[in-house]
Amino acid sequence: MNPADEKLWATLIHVGGIFFSFIPALVGYLVLKDRGPFVRAHAATALNFQLTMLIAQIVAGVLWIVVIGWFLTPAISIVTLIFSIIAAVKANKGEWYTYPLAIKFVS
Repeated sequence: MNPADEKLWATLIHVGGIFFSFIPALVGYLVLKDRGPFVRAHAATALNFQLTMLIAQIVAGVLWIVVIGWFLTPAISIVTLIFSIIAAVKANKGEWYTYPLAIKFVS
């Protein structure tokens, strides 16, 4: 895969995470991981981040019982939106990016 295609797919994986949670990152990782180091690294970091945010949303959902979840749910959504946009911009520029706050599930 040429570098322009790697940048495009890495960008799409990050943007897809805003709308479809971990699904674009998982599909991108499984399908594109052997196509190049750049797209593999971005797919893996996006998958790690999206899975971490999914776990955080589940915990926030449970915490709705004690009201704190009411504040955590929108905060997690905002964090996901902001960091996914930052990652997409970095990927589009051809720069490597690692999300803060992400648990490393895949490498």
